[in-house]
Amino acid sequence: MPLMLKLPPDWLIPQWPAPAGVRAVFTTRQGGVSQSPYDTLNLGDHVGDVAASVAANRLILQRAIACRPVFLQQVHGTGVLELSHDCADGQTADACLTSQRNIACTIMVADCLPVLFAHLDHPVVAAAHAGWRGLVGPEKSANVEFNGDAHHPLGNGVLETAFRRFAALVGSDCATVAGRTIAWLGPCIGPTAFEVGAEVRAAFEAVHLAAGRLFVPVSGQAHPAKYWADLPGLARLRLRALGITQIFGNDGSADWCTVSRPSQFFSHRRDAGGGGRTGRMAACIWRV
Repeated sequence: MPLMLKLPPDWLIPQWPAPAGVRAVFTTRQGGVSQSPYDTLNLGDHVGDVAASVAANRLILQRAIACRPVFLQQVHGTGVLELSHDCADGQTADACLTSQRNIACTIMVADCLPVLFAHLDHPVVAAAHAGWRGLVGPEKSANVEFNGDAHHPLGNGVLETAFRRFAALVGSDCATVAGRTIAWLGPCIGPTAFEVGAEVRAAFEAVHLAAGRLFVPVSGQAHPAKYWADLPGLARLRLRALGITQIFGNDGSADWCTVSRPSQFFSHRRDAGGGGRTGRMAACIWRV
């Protein structure tokens, strides 16, 4: 991927084999105008920051990537929005996709996992917001697709829902599209910082029994048990179940953890969990 100009030095450019004409970036907390505790590049307009600062920060992002990022109202659900140039910001969805040029699929995060998709042969890109609720999805329903094995349903979380829309926009079946799809996982809360209850583990195991190995019991906890959850590992499991094997980015190591890198990343659990406030970063993918 050719280098883009005017990017703050610590913004992340995915290292993945994106096809010609596909660009992607992940912002950090550097490069904007917001004051503490949103310093400096807060892109969220719902976290208490000064509206003019958020608008200025969004314009900084737009100028840096030379196209318009479309910001969603994310609700930890599974809604998917197909973007066009007349799409307004603030529509409710937790994933978006497009085949049009110069409009950026944009996901805001501050601990949740951003997942970007690109097809190697067709001009389709997508982005998804994968917190644990969106990732596990609602309870299984009768119309959930299966991958040839009734014991391993693909699930109906945000990644599965977004990928089905992605495959439809490509114009082929999911199995065929998966083999030519690449995915990139951005920074998120790491597996040594994401404490969850037993009910979260059970919800993931209900779809994929193998998910249980991605939850490590927290020592010294009284019942009900608490676990450290590997969010990027859970996303990789769900993507592989879809047939997507070319997965890049966040491997669960410390460098990708939003909680443990306060100078680089906003973190809701680290900052807002104690009654403070924090900003939002963005993962963007677009075609030129």
